[in-house]
Amino acid sequence: MSRSRGGRFLQSGPALRLFARWVRRPLLPSLRLWRRNIQLRVVVGSLLMSLGVVLLLGFVVMWQVRNGLLDAKQEAAQSQAAGGFDVAEEKARTVAGTGAGAGDSSEIRAAARNSTNWRTELVEQLASGGRQAFHVVALSADSDDESSINRGPRASGGVNQSASVPQKLRDAIDEGTGKAYKAFVRITYTDAQDPEPGLVIGKQLNDNSGQPYQLYYLFPLTQEEESLSLVKTTLATAGVFVVVLFGGIAWLVVRQVVTPVRMAAGVAERLSAGRLQERMKVTGEDDIARLGEAFNKMAQNLQVKIQQLEELSRLQRRFVSDVSHELRTPLTTVRMAADVIHEARADFDPVTARSAELLAGQLDRFESLLADLLEISRFDAGAAALEAEPIDLREVVRRVIEGAEPLAERKGTRVRVTGDEQPVIAEADARRVERVLRNLVVNAVEHGEGRDVVVRLGAAGGAVAVAVRDYGVGLKPGEATRVFNRFWRADPARARTTGGTGLGLSIAVEDARLHGGWLQAWGEPGGGSQFRLTLPRTADESLRGSPIPLEPEDSRRGRERAEADSRIAGNGPGRPDSGAHRLSTVPAQPGAERSPLPAASRAAPTADPTALPGSGARVVARPAGDGDSSSQAERKDITRGH
Repeated sequence: MSRSRGGRFLQSGPALRLFARWVRRPLLPSLRLWRRNIQLRVVVGSLLMSLGVVLLLGFVVMWQVRNGLLDAKQEAAQSQAAGGFDVAEEKARTVAGTGAGAGDSSEIRAAARNSTNWRTELVEQLASGGRQAFHVVALSADSDDESSINRGPRASGGVNQSASVPQKLRDAIDEGTGKAYKAFVRITYTDAQDPEPGLVIGKQLNDNSGQPYQLYYLFPLTQEEESLSLVKTTLATAGVFVVVLFGGIAWLVVRQVVTPVRMAAGVAERLSAGRLQERMKVTGEDDIARLGEAFNKMAQNLQVKIQQLEELSRLQRRFVSDVSHELRTPLTTVRMAADVIHEARADFDPVTARSAELLAGQLDRFESLLADLLEISRFDAGAAALEAEPIDLREVVRRVIEGAEPLAERKGTRVRVTGDEQPVIAEADARRVERVLRNLVVNAVEHGEGRDVVVRLGAAGGAVAVAVRDYGVGLKPGEATRVFNRFWRADPARARTTGGTGLGLSIAVEDARLHGGWLQAWGEPGGGSQFRLTLPRTADESLRGSPIPLEPEDSRRGRERAEADSRIAGNGPGRPDSGAHRLSTVPAQPGAERSPLPAASRAAPTADPTALPGSGARVVARPAGDGDSSSQAERKDITRGH
């Protein structure tokens, strides 16, 4: 595809999508009603099927009635025409015989043969018995003879013989062997009478002078047409009545089934909302009644089980809270004694001094675990309070990075910030937001394998977001949804050696939910991971999207999309302008020269319309042979969830 064609394709794509949305928008309410209302679908389906049956039945009946009327009319017309043809032949023979028996006088025979009134009298005689049931037309077999006064065309009832008798029928009679031919035509008249359908039966005969001529009987089909119209009207009226009747019957029948189902759906929604005392109203002994009884029994059992679980959960939360509080006093005493021993470790032998150091380290970890347990117990008990005030997330990010600098220096990691050119203001609890970001940044440094850690800020619409991106071992498929679980480890068979309590991300996600926000994770094996915190600008505002995409632009799939866009636009991978969306590359060795962030990350952030609420965790499967080897990933298989 050339560049011009590719440009037109890219320009027409958004226009087509906009047109499709414009056309689909007025239909959305109807489509939503169609999808949600089973009674409407059943009734409409019944109406359509009954309409199809009625139409098929009407066509069959009309076809049979039409064929029956036409067959009866043809039989009667053929019988009437055959009699008329016999009368015409007999009259011609009689006139010829009478003229011959009168003597040899040539004047008498010539007068009989050349009588100008013979065809006129014949047409009038034959048409007199019709009483408007048929008309008679006499035409000369040779069109040249029609100019003669004696052999000109004759017609009864004001019939326009030239327009009513088709030329094809005349030609067939001329070429025939004296048998009768028929055709369906439209009979027209010389006066103001309207044309009407008709049946024409014609035959070639000889007149009184022995000259051939064509005699036609024209039978109007007005009565049959009126009969068909009456049948059609009757069938249409009956069909409409039957369709409406079927629709009403379907509506009544479906209503008897759908109404209990709707009641059950409403009761189920109220049960899911916590109103466990809701029950269905059961009447009768039919299948619907048995369904209602079974539903009520299920709801009763669920209520009992939920109450038992709530009581057990309450006891567990109280136990954890009580144990955590009770442990603080002996822990304080042990801490004081451990501090004294730790300060005097220089006077001990090497083994005892090392034991004192281990004791101090494990007491620090125990205190951190105890503090996390107390915080979790507050969340479980619903006692966590939010002290929201307008804060600038840039200041919170700076404090977090300053606190993580010693760890980053030991790991050889550089923490970079993007999107901090403009203030990022939100109503939030600064202490809780700082705790969430500290956990994300420390985890990224711990698991980043010495590569850069990128902290990106964004604001758009009614939401602000902070994303922490690392380029370490990443997350395996399915781990992004479990990384926020309490005490979760990537490899349960391995001991926890990183010093974390396993509750950091659990507390972080609870802090995000307390703000009405999201904490989401994305990762791919060998390609690092990204954690995104999205908060509403105001405390009582609902989130509709996030200013920062959950999947970073420099992921494998993002690079593939960029290459595909470059190919569509006509820019090959080797051309200088093919990097319209250049992606950053992270060096494999720490301390090497780092590549700058993508230029797109410095642009003003825009809202991500595809961001959805929920955990939003996504993991991209690692292709075979891509990135680090599996052995390296196994060596770096460390625990998430500090």
